[in-house]
Amino acid sequence: MTTENLYQIFLQHPQISTDTRKIAADSIFFALKGANFDANTFAEKALEMGAAYAVIDDAAYFKSDRFILVYDVLTALQDLARYHRKQLNIPVIGLTGSNGKTTTKELINSVLSQQFKTYATKGNLNNHIGVPLTLLSISREAEVAIIEMGANHQQEIAFLCSIAQPTHGLITNIGKAHLEGFGGPEGVRKGKGELFDFLEQTKGTVFVNHDDLILEEMAFHRNFKHVVYYGKDQTNSVSGEILENVPLLKIRWWINDELSATPKNKTQTQLTGSYNFDNILAAICIGHEFKLSAEQINTGIAGYQPENSRSQIVQTKTNTLICDYYNANPSSMEVAIKNLEAITADKKVLILGDMFELGEHSSAEHELIIKKANEIKADERIFIGSAFYRHHASFTGTFFETTDAAFTALKSSPITNATVLVKGSRSMKLESLLELL
Repeated sequence: MTTENLYQIFLQHPQISTDTRKIAADSIFFALKGANFDANTFAEKALEMGAAYAVIDDAAYFKSDRFILVYDVLTALQDLARYHRKQLNIPVIGLTGSNGKTTTKELINSVLSQQFKTYATKGNLNNHIGVPLTLLSISREAEVAIIEMGANHQQEIAFLCSIAQPTHGLITNIGKAHLEGFGGPEGVRKGKGELFDFLEQTKGTVFVNHDDLILEEMAFHRNFKHVVYYGKDQTNSVSGEILENVPLLKIRWWINDELSATPKNKTQTQLTGSYNFDNILAAICIGHEFKLSAEQINTGIAGYQPENSRSQIVQTKTNTLICDYYNANPSSMEVAIKNLEAITADKKVLILGDMFELGEHSSAEHELIIKKANEIKADERIFIGSAFYRHHASFTGTFFETTDAAFTALKSSPITNATVLVKGSRSMKLESLLELL
């Protein structure tokens, strides 16, 4: 079946299902393959559970005209998303980066939704499957879309751009994330830079953090039609500064084609971390580019409440927790440690879990993070995971090979009356420690 014909069916059934545990009534089920399963075997069950059609790529499972046979299900999904995107005559803001993608996406969405009907990537659906699913969820009523694009190897962002076709874009930063897949730091820069390459070729609008020397250099070496800079000084279109970080950020911002800062541009956020200042300023810059008022921008920034354990403040009976354990890499770990150092608190504790996908860089990067943690003034430093534990004999701190071992120790010797940074990769399951904190 051609993409055009499949799209006509999609218009009649504009909802996609990929999991038989969550079949939406009257949807189209795409039988995607996984490492350990072939969803062709679930296609008939999907129809029994309420799907209107099932897209398969194995003729052995074709049993009626409710089965749509294609060469490859994943390719069919991606092609359908690309075709749907071409029917949407709206701005699409694409963003990628090593750290802060999801927070920045949510901030942009919170700001732009003050004036527009927006659609943004749900959760972390930012890969070769998630981006197509996101695009196919955008209705004709949407006026702006914000699409997060993640990658762990080169050419992935280029491919996602070919599907999402962003008209605007930004890279949050270039850091030490997915070093194994990208082949090292320079590979990260090249891979994330594929978004800039696409926008250069399509003459799109690019937002650049002028305070980030890597991003500034990447922009300088490309011939963009329209670049909008944001940063701390007044040479940028939008500037700002941190007023407070105790632990929530309060900022001041201003537009440099207008008068200097006024009280209305002081904004109290619900985010912690000085590293989030750049993410906030990016959202303000985009809001201004889309001609929102200062009041609308302030409302959007102040109204964003972080969740999913990303820079999330949790107040327990005895401690203030900075929950940032959705993901971790050396760059995000370092700025989180620096932020704890900058926060005003009587007692500070670090609980840090292993970082993954670092390949041959793993040992050196974990050792570097231990050194960074020992450089700041803190009352206790706890390192969890086998990668950290390899260095336990060489450094000050409390080391545990597993999260379960840390749980047992904290149960016996609880932490009280402290500001606690809890940071690590998702697989470390550091959330299990919260009941003890």
